[in-house]
Amino acid sequence: MKRCRICGSELFDKPILQFKNMPRNAQYLSSKITKERGINLKIYECSGCGLIQLKIKPVSYYKESIRAISFSEEMRTFRLNQLGNFIKEYDLFGKRAIEIGSGKGEYLSLLKELGLDIYGLEYSSDSVNRCKKKGLKVIEGFVEKEDYVIPNGPFDAFFIFSFLEHLPDPNTVLRCIYRNLKEDGVGIVEVPNFDMILKKGLFSEFMADHLSYFTKKTLRIALELNGFDVIKIDEIWHEYILSAIVRKRRRVDVSGFLKTKEKIEKQLKDYLRQFRRVAVWGAGHQAFAILSLTGIAKRISYVVDSADFKQGKFTPLTHIPIHSPEYLRKDPVDAVIVMAGSYSDEIKEILLSDYDKRMRIAILRESGLEIVR
Repeated sequence: MKRCRICGSELFDKPILQFKNMPRNAQYLSSKITKERGINLKIYECSGCGLIQLKIKPVSYYKESIRAISFSEEMRTFRLNQLGNFIKEYDLFGKRAIEIGSGKGEYLSLLKELGLDIYGLEYSSDSVNRCKKKGLKVIEGFVEKEDYVIPNGPFDAFFIFSFLEHLPDPNTVLRCIYRNLKEDGVGIVEVPNFDMILKKGLFSEFMADHLSYFTKKTLRIALELNGFDVIKIDEIWHEYILSAIVRKRRRVDVSGFLKTKEKIEKQLKDYLRQFRRVAVWGAGHQAFAILSLTGIAKRISYVVDSADFKQGKFTPLTHIPIHSPEYLRKDPVDAVIVMAGSYSDEIKEILLSDYDKRMRIAILRESGLEIVR
């Protein structure tokens, strides 16, 4: 692995840090004393987005969400307040949500208690069975491809609690979630806070289980690159956790382009019906596009432009001859349509002062066709 698992940029050649004789795993501990060997843990930095990461294979159990936690009264109160406020703020009560990497149902139980129609996705069959015995709705599986269809979706909300940092391909999981959310779907993504780890010099927080170490900046980049708008990122639980609230990004609305095209096309055709011969002033890309897309090319006698390197040539695709402005005197037309963007007003003044007063003039503006005379 030479490239960043988030942005795809190259990692710096040399590790920024390395620890020798590190444990190979933090879970599935052995019940016997073995002659195991430690590993050389090398930590790299992405030259593009700056994500701190390991270049090793993931631990064998990375698909499972393993949490060695039982909620203390303090943690339970904190989570009920945090998640309850999230559900209230985004009007999620009774709505369908999914937790990716739901483990043994620690958070599913809380989210169910708070009124969500909550589902979990978990790879470990043992954890799934434990959840089902608690009456929780859990799907056994793991996101291998971004087009994976999560059963019971699409969902109004999603949650990932301390799971993203374990994944060798977090982009695939985030893109899959995006595809399985309703429009305007929201979510909470939580990871260990590397800003705090770095500030306090907590070298023991590095481990083979965690492949990515997110700061606020790199977590935002990861989420935005995979289709989410980041509403906010907070440092929570004594600064140990980065908690991001996100919303599925809306697709760009391009309907305005088609409406404007339809409007301009109608205005141009209505205008051209009044005259026998019409020229266009402007041989730029906008004029070329208008001539092609509106279907008016056959009604244009020629195009004029002040750039001498364009004169004597033809417009692309529509093959209309391009002449110098002097040609308007040699071969007069009934009207000129100016399609010259920011130069249009300057050309208008030239036409009004230097050319036949009987020649009609119109300018194609961003808002539509403007009749000058």
